[in-house]
Amino acid sequence: MQKLFIVTLLSFFCISNVFAAGFNGQADKISVIEALKRPDDSYITVEGNIVKKISSDKYLFKDATGTMTVEIDNEKWGNTGVSEKDTLELSGEIERKFNSIHLDVDTVKKLNK
Repeated sequence: MQKLFIVTLLSFFCISNVFAAGFNGQADKISVIEALKRPDDSYITVEGNIVKKISSDKYLFKDATGTMTVEIDNEKWGNTGVSEKDTLELSGEIERKFNSIHLDVDTVKKLNK
């Protein structure tokens, strides 16, 4: 009986660690024009520049193919300070709501140092 309890307890911890680890795969690195065609909740990565602040957490992002709105919550920036000249890699989920589309950013990576 005691062995069964220990095995059950260990199984619970192993399973909970798998679910707590989250997604570790790579997002598709695509262009802005391709991102705008992706379905809702697609996990993608884009590379380009932020050219304008739209609101407290929304920005206009641009690459060689076009522009799109990105949403970057304050805690996602970390200690990354950027300007229009900095090339960024943004990863996150496409969000489609009514007639709008934006990238809900999970990670911000500054490519030029």
